[in-house]
Amino acid sequence: MTAIPMIIDDRLLVVIAGPTAVGKTSLGIQLARHFSTEIISADSRQFYREMKIGTASPSETELSLVKHHFVHHLSIHQSYNVSRFEADVHALLEQLFLQHRVVILVGGSGLYINAVCHGIDLLPDPDPEIRRKLKDLLATSGIHALRDELMLADPEYARQVDLSNPVRLIRALEICRITGVPYSVLRSNKPKQRSFRIFKLGLELPRETLYHRINSRVDEMMETGLYNEALSLYPFRHLNALNTVGYRELFDHFEGLTSLDFAVSKIKTNSRHYAKRQLTWFKKDPDYRWVHPGEIGKIIAFPELMAG
Repeated sequence: MTAIPMIIDDRLLVVIAGPTAVGKTSLGIQLARHFSTEIISADSRQFYREMKIGTASPSETELSLVKHHFVHHLSIHQSYNVSRFEADVHALLEQLFLQHRVVILVGGSGLYINAVCHGIDLLPDPDPEIRRKLKDLLATSGIHALRDELMLADPEYARQVDLSNPVRLIRALEICRITGVPYSVLRSNKPKQRSFRIFKLGLELPRETLYHRINSRVDEMMETGLYNEALSLYPFRHLNALNTVGYRELFDHFEGLTSLDFAVSKIKTNSRHYAKRQLTWFKKDPDYRWVHPGEIGKIIAFPELMAG
């Protein structure tokens, strides 16, 4: 009797991650064109159509070269979160894998990439009363009070989170208060199984080179209209989507708190700090293969990218 060969699922999701300004968009397009496939964005700020310049979204030319998903598909006034992103991406992947062996996931938002690759941990629903008390604490005592409580309740997460983001601080503290367990512990649940292979590429450059690229990008953003873009969004500065480097600093300038030169300097500084946090996040994952963004020939020759 002839044995029936085992069918191995050869569907492959290639993740391209790394710090801001390292060259993820360019490499993603090169790989997508090589594999005749499409790109899914995992940059949580490029979702918003009103924030094109300040988030360094792909240009119209770049978008015309390869079909992109989850770029400018939302308004800043729409509610969206990482859980919905996970569900939306997996529904899309089921369709894309009918047409393509390889799909490219590109971005610098580590939480969103992890959601696609490993799933979202099961966390308790928000508690309105606890959240109200934490917001009151923020209003009366400032963000330092949230940071201090988080460092006591969950020092591990305090080392990872953006300590200037009150939304994330409040959510973490809310979980700690509801469960009595550190948020970082609850986030470390067993990963979900996926029906496709995953290959993770991490992009890195020498620090001086990366910082120069970040500074040059900020200058280019200002030259191409970031000031006016931020000014148009200033009335909506309370929205979570706009609690973002490049906008926060200009909002302070609009309020008369800083000069324009100082605001631009702070954008550069905070962007460099953000890049450092991104690298710290991704370097904790041993599955990443770290490469220079210009090594396209070396990358496409990786055995993991070959047909199974």
